[in-house]
Amino acid sequence: MAEYRINRAKKKLQQGGVVTLVMGDYSPDMVEYLGQFGIDAVMGEMEHGTTSWRDVADLSRACDLWDLMCMVRVNRNDPALITRVLDCGANGVMVPHVNTADEAKAVVDAAFYGPIGHRGQAAGRRAIGVPDYHRRQNENTLISVLIEDIVAVRNLPSMLKVDGIDVFYVAPGDLAQSMGHTGQPGHPEVQKTIDRAIAQIVDAGRVTGALVNDGNVEATLDKGVKFVGTSWTNWIGPGVKGFMEKVNAKQAASRKGGRAKRGAASSR
Repeated sequence: MAEYRINRAKKKLQQGGVVTLVMGDYSPDMVEYLGQFGIDAVMGEMEHGTTSWRDVADLSRACDLWDLMCMVRVNRNDPALITRVLDCGANGVMVPHVNTADEAKAVVDAAFYGPIGHRGQAAGRRAIGVPDYHRRQNENTLISVLIEDIVAVRNLPSMLKVDGIDVFYVAPGDLAQSMGHTGQPGHPEVQKTIDRAIAQIVDAGRVTGALVNDGNVEATLDKGVKFVGTSWTNWIGPGVKGFMEKVNAKQAASRKGGRAKRGAASSR
């Protein structure tokens, strides 16, 4: 009899904790490497990245080694995509451009088995040898919808009444574009809208998600956000930059020293 893998990230949210999601273009090896640092979840990228259906299974196996949640962002709100990504082994799904209560309900219907929803009965790798699989899967599937259009912000009051959504994740990039500020997620009007949406979600007693970096993570948590996502490239960039600055400074100092020696020799 197989042991069902508990989605510890979902349980942590239910207990009021903060869940950390690390995004990027992954290999299973990178998942294993990141797992040692105590993060809660990683995200396969099927909307803007190269994650394939076969990748999802291997990424989820690597996540299981460290008790991480394997979240995958699908490229649209489509029951076939949501069901398939869960069948392949993901235990978290992020769905983009969810703008109305009916669209949020459609996500729930696709992601959960009855009596909650109508997910197709093919079960995939997480069902192998597991008794009472359907109940366990329902209890351990985490759903996040992306609030990334101004129309979604306007519809938040009704969307927040939809049961089954674990995280309402406010995404700045597309939101800025929908507000006429393409490429300006830091625009004051966009930031004001994001803060208002976060406060509305928190006040409704629902879980808020947000994109963060090392510079704003503390301020974001202070707003009541419980699900924070960041990219591992945010850490690689500064590390590489600092390393290259040291190498280039050393080379410049060596060249300067060499010129000084040659100048002293020629003056004799």
